[in-house]
Amino acid sequence: MNDSPARLPLRTAAAVKLGNLSSTLSQKMGLGAGGMIGGRVALKLDPQALNRLTQGRRVAVVTGTNGKTTSTMMLARAVGALGEVATNHSGANMPDGHVTALSKQPDAPYAVLECDEAYFPAVAGASNPSVAVILNLSRDQLDRVGEVRTIERSLRDAINKLQNCTIVANCDDVMVTSAAWNASKVVWVATGTGWHHDSASCPRCGSPIQWQGEHWHCTGCDLARPHPNWITADEAMITPEHQKLELRLTLPGKFNQANAVMASAAAHAMGVSADEAVRRLRGVSNVSGRYRTIQRNGRSARLLLSKNPAGWSETLTVVKEANHPAVLVINAQEADGRDLSWLWDVPFERLQGRTVIASGERATDLAVRLTYAEVQHTIVPDPLKAIDQMPQGAVEVIANYTAFRDLNARAAADE
Repeated sequence: MNDSPARLPLRTAAAVKLGNLSSTLSQKMGLGAGGMIGGRVALKLDPQALNRLTQGRRVAVVTGTNGKTTSTMMLARAVGALGEVATNHSGANMPDGHVTALSKQPDAPYAVLECDEAYFPAVAGASNPSVAVILNLSRDQLDRVGEVRTIERSLRDAINKLQNCTIVANCDDVMVTSAAWNASKVVWVATGTGWHHDSASCPRCGSPIQWQGEHWHCTGCDLARPHPNWITADEAMITPEHQKLELRLTLPGKFNQANAVMASAAAHAMGVSADEAVRRLRGVSNVSGRYRTIQRNGRSARLLLSKNPAGWSETLTVVKEANHPAVLVINAQEADGRDLSWLWDVPFERLQGRTVIASGERATDLAVRLTYAEVQHTIVPDPLKAIDQMPQGAVEVIANYTAFRDLNARAAADE
């Protein structure tokens, strides 16, 4: 492996330069942050741009249904102990965004790329990663992403083709285990995943999956929970050397503890000590606006992003601990997925007995689900107005993708 990124061929260099110019123009014209357009232009001019931009770097690719952005930021922060890191942890997680991020830091010897699970085969094939992190797989925007078993098969085929790559995989997720089962080198991480609704049957043979405590196995083939190398414990992690390290994260929730252990295991595979990785992860507090708290008319509103049943289930566990009033914001734009049937798989029953407002472009759809969950609520389509109608004090605001993005932008404009 070279100590620095390879010199770009003339065509790639020209494509990157014009892409960066497009990104700058997009920002100046107020059309967006430029995280996608620059890479899109570069790839049109040179379809091999991603491959060229990753040559000479040690690359880690992070994918999965939930936790990609947070885990990518954590891993990039940890790998920063080794040198400069090019990363796209702002969420532009398709090849366009990867090219933009890499072109912004052309001399960084390391790259940590968040990758949409549907694009993982193409990105992994082009970037030849040293490490691939597979967090979890569950239903997510079926009208855009596709059925979860189709994604698992796609990842499985891609992983089996990777050469000299360490797969860091969640052994508590049946789908992830299946995808990584035949990889040449796997580091298994026990995350304590609690969402099992998408893996009642084996993705390989279709037989039922049987659970016994934390262990699981297929009743029809040899697929079973592997012995973990890294373990997520309560507010701590246990390394392969049986060292117990306290996490002491700033970010809330057990799912972020799992993200931290996955990131630590991946950083260790890249050459970072576990102690140094954890020390660096403790400083992660704001991930593209996630977990940010805004002050508004006497309300202290914490903004939380949840995009699918598994993500909402974990987030509702976090907000249950504080029992604060909650504003729930739902849109159904293209980036969210138009189909809202997934709302019926979210355990909104956990919100019974507290003050709840349904908000967003599809507030009435959400209100129907809350009615069946026997959650008393009101409807206020504008999320900022919904926050203003809450009692003064702490408020939890949980929003799906475009609702969260738009709310963050409006809140920033008001500051």
